[in-house]
Amino acid sequence: MSSVSYHISNLLEKMTSTDKDFRFMATNDLMLELQKDSIKLDEDSERKVVTMLLKLLEDKNGEVQNLAVKCLAPLVSKVKEPQVETMVDTLCSNMMSDKEQLRDISSMGLKTVIAELPLTSSGLNLTVGVCKKITSQLIGAMGKQEDVSVQLEALDILSDMLGRLSGALVSFHGSLLSSLLPQLTSSRMAVRKRSILALGHLVPCCSPALFSQLTGHLLTELAKGPPTSMTRTYIQCLATISRQGGHRVGEHLEKLIPMVVKFTSVEDDELREYCFQAFEAFIRRCPKDMSPHVATVTQLCLKFMTFDPNYNYDNDEEDEEDSMDIEDGLDEESDDEYSDDDDMSWKVRRSSIKCLEALISTRRDLLLSFYSSICPALLTRFKEREENVRADVFAAFSTLLRQTRVGLSHHSLTAAGSDSGPSRGDEEPAVAMLKKQVPVIVKALHRQLKEKSIKSRQGCFCLLTELAHTVPGALEQHIPALIPGIVFSLTDKSTSSTMRIDALSFFHVLLLSHPPQAFQPHMQVLLPPVVACVEDSFYKITAEALLVTQQLVRVMRPQGQTATAGGFDPKPFVKEVFSVTLKRLKATDIDQEVKERAISCMGHMVCHLGDHLRTELQGVLTIFLERLKNEITRLTAVRTITLISASPLKIDLSSILHEALSVLGSFLRKNQRTLKLGTLACLTTLVTHHAASIKPAALEPVLSELPALVDESDMHVSQVSITLLTCMAKAGPSSLAKISSSVLPGVFRLVHSPLLQGGALAAILDFLQALVLSKTSNLGYSQLLKSLTDPFHSSTDTSIIHRQSYHSVARCVAALASVCPKEAPGTVASLIQEVKNPGSPEAARVLALLCLGEIGRTGSLGGSKEVQGVILEAIASTNEEVKTAASCALGSMAVGSLNDYLPFLLKEISSQPRRQYLLLHSLKEVISACPASSLSAHVESIWALLFQNCKCQEEGTRNLVAECLGKLTLVNAAQLLPRLKQQLKAGCPLARSTVVTAIKFTIVDQPAPIDSLLKDCIGDFLKTLQDSDINVRRVALVMFNSAAHNKPSLIRGLLATVLPHLYKETQIRKDLIREVEMGPFKHTVDDGLDVRKAAFECMYTLLDSCLEGLDVLQFLDHVEEGLKDHYDIRMLTFLMLARLASLCPAAVLQRLDRLIEPLKATCTTKVKAGSVKQEFEKQEELRRSAMRAVAALLAVPEVERSPSMADFANQIRTNADMASIYQSVQGGEGGGFGPAESMDMS
Repeated sequence: MSSVSYHISNLLEKMTSTDKDFRFMATNDLMLELQKDSIKLDEDSERKVVTMLLKLLEDKNGEVQNLAVKCLAPLVSKVKEPQVETMVDTLCSNMMSDKEQLRDISSMGLKTVIAELPLTSSGLNLTVGVCKKITSQLIGAMGKQEDVSVQLEALDILSDMLGRLSGALVSFHGSLLSSLLPQLTSSRMAVRKRSILALGHLVPCCSPALFSQLTGHLLTELAKGPPTSMTRTYIQCLATISRQGGHRVGEHLEKLIPMVVKFTSVEDDELREYCFQAFEAFIRRCPKDMSPHVATVTQLCLKFMTFDPNYNYDNDEEDEEDSMDIEDGLDEESDDEYSDDDDMSWKVRRSSIKCLEALISTRRDLLLSFYSSICPALLTRFKEREENVRADVFAAFSTLLRQTRVGLSHHSLTAAGSDSGPSRGDEEPAVAMLKKQVPVIVKALHRQLKEKSIKSRQGCFCLLTELAHTVPGALEQHIPALIPGIVFSLTDKSTSSTMRIDALSFFHVLLLSHPPQAFQPHMQVLLPPVVACVEDSFYKITAEALLVTQQLVRVMRPQGQTATAGGFDPKPFVKEVFSVTLKRLKATDIDQEVKERAISCMGHMVCHLGDHLRTELQGVLTIFLERLKNEITRLTAVRTITLISASPLKIDLSSILHEALSVLGSFLRKNQRTLKLGTLACLTTLVTHHAASIKPAALEPVLSELPALVDESDMHVSQVSITLLTCMAKAGPSSLAKISSSVLPGVFRLVHSPLLQGGALAAILDFLQALVLSKTSNLGYSQLLKSLTDPFHSSTDTSIIHRQSYHSVARCVAALASVCPKEAPGTVASLIQEVKNPGSPEAARVLALLCLGEIGRTGSLGGSKEVQGVILEAIASTNEEVKTAASCALGSMAVGSLNDYLPFLLKEISSQPRRQYLLLHSLKEVISACPASSLSAHVESIWALLFQNCKCQEEGTRNLVAECLGKLTLVNAAQLLPRLKQQLKAGCPLARSTVVTAIKFTIVDQPAPIDSLLKDCIGDFLKTLQDSDINVRRVALVMFNSAAHNKPSLIRGLLATVLPHLYKETQIRKDLIREVEMGPFKHTVDDGLDVRKAAFECMYTLLDSCLEGLDVLQFLDHVEEGLKDHYDIRMLTFLMLARLASLCPAAVLQRLDRLIEPLKATCTTKVKAGSVKQEFEKQEELRRSAMRAVAALLAVPEVERSPSMADFANQIRTNADMASIYQSVQGGEGGGFGPAESMDMS
């Protein structure tokens, strides 16, 4: 301690020196000391240091003063409260001093102190104390009307303090408001502006009463009709408090809007600008509350966006095409004549256009009306003379395009992949309206693409890029009009590099989104400027130009065309493109991006135009081989070689093939997964297309690496490796003989793995078939069969064999039997014996049944009576596993020979009630797997049978019947859907619930013919949400959830009618809660829980798929109720809250105070000491889930301005238990939505 005190007193002594350098160095050393965490000062030293630093603030030397201010920052956290208060007192009184320099340095000092005050609860007393001191002094300073600079400093410091510590000043909010309001009438503009800023910082934390007082004051003042300069101030203040206070303005809009509308008619440009800024703030902060006023505001914006009293646009309307050249000359002069410095009308135009942009971006639901009202108006403003305003017009129009695209991505789920289907005809109405406007857009823009103004051109390119993304192909007719503009931007000498990059990237998007034929006629004009850009010295331009060149190569000869198909001959252009690309390809001292793009571009050249390169080709291939060996460029080179080897031009790769294979083989050992996958794809292409030129020895380095890649730890790599092996087996069987011993064990391990399914399984089936057909000596049918089935026959414990592997092995056996027709009958006979033999192990019998089913699926068993007998016997078995396998097998066989098995199956279902469940499983398999054409003959008989069973008491059976009904409806929707609808009138609730569940199974996530029919009648099925039977309501909710998840377009239009019923089901109903006596204990059972859970699950799904159809505040009311409900429902609502915090933060902030209480309650609840382990685990999981929601809320900007949230955040930081949960949630899932993905959305 003493040594520190000694050191400090030494420094203090030097600070009194007459030599300014001594004082400077001593202060600097003190600052370094204070910055050390370890330093502790005793009371005496604290007092001395503070006194000395405050004295140095008045030092004659400016540098010493500045250093002294910097020392204050670390000092605040090192000294006790009285010293900080001394500092603040002195600084405040100095701030009122007459000396300007002292005033400035003191206000800097105060700002420094404010920035360092602690926010944690431990330091809160200090902060509150200091703030009180400063505030009372500042309020005094603001009252000093005679000295404006003191006022300005005081306001500035106050803004800083309110911005950072508004929560600590709650008790002062009232007095601050009453001292700030008079400042709005100050004669000095600067004072008024700073007062507005301070009020803006005050608003987010103040109480609703104060907020109302503030808006009331502004309204009263405005109603008095003050002078224009004052009105400006009040309107500006309104806009600021609306931006800062957000949703709170909502309840005052009714009074505010007419007032602001009135002032737009005052002839004052700046006032009008502020009015529109206020409108913009209202729209962005309270989009829902603004709904009644949207029409009024839109009308005003449309009126004032053309407001330009000093300029006449009429002469621009002449036909552009004819007078283009003459006009260009005139334009420049006329613009100069009118650039009147006093003309402020552009500010009005700009603010009204920004207001429109806010409207477009917040109200997607009004998109169609925007296309009819706002879109044409914006198009007419493309001719705006003021560059900045024109940029805003482009930005607003781009927002309109983006909003259209958001709508498209919502609907793309239903339209994807069905280009030929009905969904092309009824495209989005907004897109149809946009397509009609495309010629107008191009007409307005193509002229501006040649203007000198760079900002305008960039705006045009941005807008056109958005257009090409939103409606690909829409610009095809207009390409001739756009090309001169692109070429101009690429060749104009005065163009900046960013302009060139923008032009190139737009051209790239244009090439990608339009057919090659559209560009071929213009090749002569397009190619030279792009080639010149490839040679540019700036690497970003070169990289962008290479991308464009790559697309132009595709245009010269699209894939699959012969030499001169389509009447376009690429020959004249090849040399020019080749030489510049080669120059870039050879260079090694260039940027990585350019290297990669040069390789890729040259690859496309070889692939599309290789026959034009003749002698140069070998040189290029050699360079590719070098790039393949270089670690930096190897991945791009692998992809390029893949491209070239698949080229329809059959490029001769023999010169590099041998060496490339050994390099590629070495890549399979690397740890980089993308490289592995790229290499495997490349090898597969090489083996497929160039097998003739590959010698078996050349494949050695590859073959030796493959066994290690076939492993269940990475299924995708395994799948691609096995596909490569299959290609090898087909191309050169001899090479496989050596590896059978090393690769096959891995393949069989995969077959027996529980993880095998889908693509990897299909790859293995192909491989085994290729292997048997390749007739490699030691890999015959019987050996493979034995290796596959052995684990199921061994006497060791078969319980470790996973159920999935039975199905995988059965598929493999069937695949082998299908390619060896001679061997198959023997296999079938032995399988039948296996099933009949009561002594064989259960695993072997189950496998044999599944194998028979899979072999029968191909139809090769016919209607063999023996097999039928064996299966029926197995279904009657006492062993559950055998029964299930038999029902599976029966279904598979019926798929293979429908007419033999289906009547038999239906007869069994109606005559054997005890086996009904298993036999219905078989029927489900038949309906799911058979093509509609072969099923249609049997539809009636199946339908009748299912309806006999739809009232079954057993829920499992009913669900199966419903699934069969739903899948059967897909076979002939037009005929069967109306019949399902008829059944809704059934008297029995069980039958109704079966029908509603059947509808769930007609909603598939791919586009299907039933979609349009479903859309018309799903409303009738959703009426069951009002059914009197609680179970029917539950299954209706599950069906609605499925529709919202898989095909939101079906229910979007019905939300207004469905949501009230959905919300009604989220409420706890007392009449459904009953008490059950269990021995001495009473236990509460809530029969409504499942329905509530289903309702909340629907709400969660709607957040993702139909957000724009929800009234978020009303939605939040029900989320809030759910936060206090049962464990399962709370878990769901915590997830919803986290999701809402990221999707619509403004609405969540509006309800924050009500949402925090239940979260706080959950996080602080403790389980009773004697509870069971499950209770502890449940509570822990709840707390973690609640904490995730809190973390998501804390990620919302400005959230801690809410006093209750700031308080809760402090509580979390200071409570060790909560802090550790918060840390783990933050670290593990990043405020994340961990369990959201695993929610069951069936």
